[in-house]
Amino acid sequence: MVWPDLKVLVTGAGGFIGSHLVEHLLKEGTRVRAFVRYTSRNDPGFLAQISEKRREQLEIVGGDLRDASAVQQAVEGCQLVFHLGALISIPYSYRHPVEVAETNFLGTLNVLNACRQSGVQRLIHTSTSEVYGTALRTPIDESHPLQGQSPYSASKIGADKLAESYFCAYELPVVTVRPFNTYGPRQSARAVIPTIITQALFLDKVQLGNLDATRDFTYVSDTVRGFICAAEASAVEGKTFNLGTGKEISIGEIAEKIIQKVARPVEIVVDRTRLRPKQSEVMQLISDNQLAKEIIGWEPLVNLDDGLQKTIDWIQVHLDDFEIGAYQF
Repeated sequence: MVWPDLKVLVTGAGGFIGSHLVEHLLKEGTRVRAFVRYTSRNDPGFLAQISEKRREQLEIVGGDLRDASAVQQAVEGCQLVFHLGALISIPYSYRHPVEVAETNFLGTLNVLNACRQSGVQRLIHTSTSEVYGTALRTPIDESHPLQGQSPYSASKIGADKLAESYFCAYELPVVTVRPFNTYGPRQSARAVIPTIITQALFLDKVQLGNLDATRDFTYVSDTVRGFICAAEASAVEGKTFNLGTGKEISIGEIAEKIIQKVARPVEIVVDRTRLRPKQSEVMQLISDNQLAKEIIGWEPLVNLDDGLQKTIDWIQVHLDDFEIGAYQF
């Protein structure tokens, strides 16, 4: 694919990963349409942190994934679609499962229908490692069973299966990428790494939920490259690719690592309000990324220590964006 010759749509463009993807595409000279969830403040989310010069090349469209007409209008004229739009908070999905299901499942259905009607060259659909649930075997490859241990993961399993069905039934050129616990600059304190960093920088205690659960943390620039690799590779329609490092670390261990980096005496404590329901907790996630390495030529480049330091440095400059110590859903 020749990027300057394409019109590209990114849904969820104002979010953490979406804004980094948009920024990457703009730097490559790509014509980008950004679909962001409409608010009365006309808030473009993290797209506001992209330089004004870059944003001059960007078309921002407000709407809601649940509105089929809005999605169809956003897709029209685009040859490549990156679908990242979703409600991604697991605690929020416990409280508002209907909204999460409608946005993630029906929203994806709207994207699939719009892409089919518009004849896009390729749709990159975003999954999540949460669809695997607690690992039944490790490392987790793409054939691992899918387990809906939260309303969020169930909604994403449904979305993934819709994407699969549109490839099988309609030959829609869709490729699914499955990031494992992406982290980095612009991520909110809803996620565990910013939660730890903001507390460790200023408080005497870091309050967390399950300290024993393990995750495969992937730096955001690596995840973005995974999207690009999936878009550029040939003959990969209908396939799913894990985007993870293949290394796991417990939440308690990563908290200790961050505390060492901020060089302050901080205690780690368990806040029971942050614990997931027992059967909903995902205890172990570690990816098998061999398929992505072999077929789309992707592998992670940023190690955990470097990624954490980059994230700490960014948060220190953007502390006004965080409500330190508050549990965000």
